[in-house]
Amino acid sequence: MATNYLKKILSARVYDVARETELQLAPELTKRLGNQILLKREDNQPVFSFKLRGAYNKMVNLPPEALKRGVIAASAGNHAQGVALAAAKMKCKAVIVMPLTTPSLKVDAVKARGGSWVEVILHGESYSDAFQYSELLEKKRGLTFVHPFDDPDVIAGQGTIALEIFAQHPAPIDAIFVAIGGGGLIAGIGEYVKAVSPKTKVIGVQSVDSDAMRRSLEANKRIEMKDVGLFSDGTAVKLVGKETFRICKRVVDDIITVDTDEICAAINDVFTDTRSILEPAGALAIAGMKKYVKKHRLKKKTLVAVACGANMNFSRLRFVAERADVGESREAVFAVTIPEERGSFKRFCELLGNRNVTEFNYRIADQSEAHIFIGIATQKATDSTEIAKHFRKAKFSTIDLTHDELAKSHLRHMVGGRSALAQDELLYRFEFPERPGALMRFLTSMAPNWNISLFHYRNHGADYGRILVGIQVPKNEQKQFQHFLASLGYPHWNETDNPAYRLFLK
Repeated sequence: MATNYLKKILSARVYDVARETELQLAPELTKRLGNQILLKREDNQPVFSFKLRGAYNKMVNLPPEALKRGVIAASAGNHAQGVALAAAKMKCKAVIVMPLTTPSLKVDAVKARGGSWVEVILHGESYSDAFQYSELLEKKRGLTFVHPFDDPDVIAGQGTIALEIFAQHPAPIDAIFVAIGGGGLIAGIGEYVKAVSPKTKVIGVQSVDSDAMRRSLEANKRIEMKDVGLFSDGTAVKLVGKETFRICKRVVDDIITVDTDEICAAINDVFTDTRSILEPAGALAIAGMKKYVKKHRLKKKTLVAVACGANMNFSRLRFVAERADVGESREAVFAVTIPEERGSFKRFCELLGNRNVTEFNYRIADQSEAHIFIGIATQKATDSTEIAKHFRKAKFSTIDLTHDELAKSHLRHMVGGRSALAQDELLYRFEFPERPGALMRFLTSMAPNWNISLFHYRNHGADYGRILVGIQVPKNEQKQFQHFLASLGYPHWNETDNPAYRLFLK
């Protein structure tokens, strides 16, 4: 029998631990986008995330004998804090399995929320590893699993957010934007919205490299991703839930994807309007809403974005600030080749006019030409195209790098490194789970057969590391190298043919 979600949402018990969060006008976003923008401030919950709603509603509906035995959960952060807080409130023992890669900030927060009622076990490299181990412990200890998203009580608990939105804003709402990881949040919100206001659109937002729900809905079956991006770690889910997928097929009107720079820009937008700092997953809905407004040229609509979490590592803010301007089209990045002759450098500088330069790297290349890596402040997305045309018109060869990940993450920090010794060099970008000693583990996993000819690593304060590696691989050993990449198990991208690499480093 199908679950009556409207009834479950209306009767959900969440307010023993959760609070009714504000539906707050975002004045600057409203002015800029030409629509009334309202933020549902789930980042203001006691655990700085919506997750405690579903976790508590699941646990409070368990039979007494199950509560006496205890519960278990697998989580890398926000769900774990929700379960921990609920366990302490209900005086129920909880085991929480977290990946070894979880930052100590989040582990300590879970222990603080749950106190003596919570046992934290660190296991595995990823959420998937932690989840599998929690399934073993569930059977071994006779515990009840509290799923982070794929459970009717969890879904109903998250649905109370929509109940609050319509109580706080009785006037028509044109669309509600919701981040999607496993789908629990949007499933709960969508069920309530379509029951009480069918004309209100429910728009899901996913990171471009963690879009399992979008792919699944397009294929009309659940699609498991091999790898997911780690920047928006709160939504980095490889396989969506069975129940959440079933619901989303019916209640989700559209899904829009955003990249890292757009998420960083949204974090900046919310800070401007509220002086609060969201985590990447928490800002997804805002980033998607901005993109959707532009794509569909919306005007004078009432739009709600769920700001769903604020468990941000402080050290991550450097990266966010660095990338926010690109995401907001306030910075464009270029590689420009100029003749190595008297007066050409001055002539190029004169072309810049009164434009604000954000970055300037210059290195002589050879006797005939030099290459410049330059960042320029912009006002709108089309400015980078116009600036590139301006440079080319003056006979300066120009490559627009504004959307080039290699250039933004690595190249801007290492311009000028060329070597005639780097024969047979392949260039690859890698991401790996960040924790103490992780960089050395990455290095020791590199095959000894091939010489490392280039290496760049910069700590971005994130839960994952980014590395650029040049490896000298003879042409007759390419097959072995591809096998090595597959066995390494880290997300990787071949940048050997990247034009920026060939200009500055090849």
